[in-house]
Amino acid sequence: MSLLAGPEISLTVLALLVLAAATAGFVDAVVGGGGLIQLPALLVALPGSATVEILATNKLASAMGVSVSSATYYRRVRPDPKVFGPMMAVAFAGAAAGSLTAFLIPRGAFDPIVLVVLLLVGAWVLLRPDVGAETALRHSAGRHTVLAMLLGAGIGFYDGVLGPGTGSFLVVGLVTLGYSFLDASANARLANLATNVASLVVFVPQGAVLWGVGLAMGVGNVLGAYVGARVAVARGASFVRAFFVLVVAAFAVRIGGDVLGLWG
Repeated sequence: MSLLAGPEISLTVLALLVLAAATAGFVDAVVGGGGLIQLPALLVALPGSATVEILATNKLASAMGVSVSSATYYRRVRPDPKVFGPMMAVAFAGAAAGSLTAFLIPRGAFDPIVLVVLLLVGAWVLLRPDVGAETALRHSAGRHTVLAMLLGAGIGFYDGVLGPGTGSFLVVGLVTLGYSFLDASANARLANLATNVASLVVFVPQGAVLWGVGLAMGVGNVLGAYVGARVAVARGASFVRAFFVLVVAAFAVRIGGDVLGLWG
């Protein structure tokens, strides 16, 4: 079938992509990192599509889902706009810059770096069982906002260049600033929304988005994100922390397998 001038794919493949997007939306809403599920699914399902089309379509689906989870978190958790506002602005700028340079850097260069970061992050969370249990900001208001902006700009650039794991990196970065896992997830979703929109601002004028596939996956991502955000808010920081460790471990295994060539 042809979807809005997109690639020829079967309904079965499309259904599997929507299922992958729903799973990614749930994971992304709770702890971030849904791109590590959704992007590989697109790469496998659309082997004939250009890299820019895969990245752009992934961003469309993710943006739809994260908009829903961001709204849910904002209503339920009420993050501080004096922090997330500037953080979103610089994350947007960083992601736009990253998207403009996305095709100058080979994907293979990122996997070893992401693997090391995931292992360090996972070990840090496991060795500090009390971290992220509750919000206790470690810096004065001005310094805290500056650090949050630096975090948003740096990870925003990474999201524009490649993206998978962005939400998880934002969460752990915010936890180090003193947020609980729940509050960190709320702020991370808002920053991630800004990075996704920024990438689309770059990709859409290039005609890179496969709209039919992206919109179908976006519906799945929205459903997963809605459920994930509500579950995270209802279950609290301890659930988000446990889910974070599980997801980081799974991503480390998958990326580690890629690096070592175990998955073929």
